[in-house]
Amino acid sequence: MVASVAGTLSGGRLTRTRPFRAPHHSASMAALVGGGLRVRPGEVSLAHLGVLFLDELPEFQRAVLDSLRQPLETGTVSVARANAHVTFPARVQLIAAMNPCRCGHLGDPALACARAPRCAADYQAKVSGPLLDRIDLHVEVAAVTAADLVLPPPAEGSAEVAARVAAARAVQTARYADAPARTNAEIEGPLLDAVATPDEAGRKLLAQASEAMRLSARGYTRVLRVARTIADLAGSEGLGRIHVAEALSYRRQPPRN
Repeated sequence: MVASVAGTLSGGRLTRTRPFRAPHHSASMAALVGGGLRVRPGEVSLAHLGVLFLDELPEFQRAVLDSLRQPLETGTVSVARANAHVTFPARVQLIAAMNPCRCGHLGDPALACARAPRCAADYQAKVSGPLLDRIDLHVEVAAVTAADLVLPPPAEGSAEVAARVAAARAVQTARYADAPARTNAEIEGPLLDAVATPDEAGRKLLAQASEAMRLSARGYTRVLRVARTIADLAGSEGLGRIHVAEALSYRRQPPRN
């Protein structure tokens, strides 16, 4: 339906392929969240139930990025214009990538610019704390060298990982058969308490980390959702300290702007 409204159906035929959208960092707010004289869905709606990939995240205009905060929270985006008020679905998996600094060589004394590490703080501060708080997993990836390219393949390939993910999704489908949610990412309130309450050791760790990392209420619930997913991937019915610890390792404190 979204593709039909946007006029992107190929030959007028329906598609069963989940969308993947990767807008350029020069995209305007209307292009990303929707709008225009004749209101059309933006990239976040065109990626509904699929992936929205934002490469070079700090290069997007800050106001454009912050316009994603409400859609990421609610799964919908409302566009209000003088002649129309339209709500589009926007339940996406957001994946973003960025360099540690503008030169991209932070941590390498031979290549880093003269402003390091200050340049990294300035560059990363272009992404607001509230937006980072809505991203569940923050993973730093080391640069790939030529020597890395000749290493043997990993012990666990993509097919094996896909099988584990499918099994975890099947567990969640059965768990939420009678609930308004479909995945752990959508649970909240009493349902979150019912399925994602850690054991005593996990609660103590989460309480200590909440104070040390200054987790917001949103960050706290997102840690529980991630921990529940980690437990599902491991085939564990309960939520233990090890699952909470791994979920906490994927969060970072937002930069002070």
